[in-house]
Amino acid sequence: MRLILFFVFAVLPLAATAQDRRPSHCIALAESTPGMEYLHKASWSEPVVKDTVRINYIDHSTFLIQSHGGLNMATDFTGFLGAAPIIPDVVTMNHAHSSHWTQFPDPAIPHVLRGWPDEGEEVADHHLDLGEVLVRNVATDIRSRFGVDVEENGNSIFIFEVAGLCIGHLGHLHHEPNNEQYAAIGRLDVVMAAVDGGLTVDLPTMQKLLKRLRASVVIPMHWFGRSTLNAFISGMGDAYRVERTGISSMEISLRDLPSEPTIIVLEPQFLRMPEE
Repeated sequence: MRLILFFVFAVLPLAATAQDRRPSHCIALAESTPGMEYLHKASWSEPVVKDTVRINYIDHSTFLIQSHGGLNMATDFTGFLGAAPIIPDVVTMNHAHSSHWTQFPDPAIPHVLRGWPDEGEEVADHHLDLGEVLVRNVATDIRSRFGVDVEENGNSIFIFEVAGLCIGHLGHLHHEPNNEQYAAIGRLDVVMAAVDGGLTVDLPTMQKLLKRLRASVVIPMHWFGRSTLNAFISGMGDAYRVERTGISSMEISLRDLPSEPTIIVLEPQFLRMPEE
């Protein structure tokens, strides 16, 4: 107990220096990772089971995260999720490249969270509490294509706290987080990670930081062809088992996380109207 208390109080000051931290069970329990098994497959249009989250891989680094209460949250939103008539409740965006944001999000979207600071701000700082879901961010930097220029705080790692899970989307990550940023991220049960190895961080760096985050589930994104995906997976084989689902969505709950760290490969697919 004394060791646990020491860890909690040691982490919180570090997190505060990265960004002003507000209540988050993911930070407070940053080293707690229960062991379990996952479930998946259901249409995006079906209700989500209680205490469960549905994750749909849409395209590139866009995911639709759905809660039991009916909240729809889209990551790295480009303005298009497919042929389905759905307006998300929350969208997150990063602007390292045009394939991760839109200048013209639908004005009907209640919450548009940009991963970069507005004019006059030094850092984007989101802490959106919708009761069933808390969405927050940890800012990181953007480097130019050749690493010459740096846009400080230009990218954000977005974290969705829902159904007892901590789900992290690393965005267009260009560098390994520092210790303060790791502390601000806290525990992640599920993480979406860019594995292209070039436009974002190189593969050894991504593999290193994922092993440090120790998420139960890693969902690869931002991969360009099977060779890129397989190169990432081969470098993680000593620490993760691999599930190639062949489908675009999964349902997951805190009680059903895998008993050992697992890479779950989802196949990107734009939303379609459900078949009659």
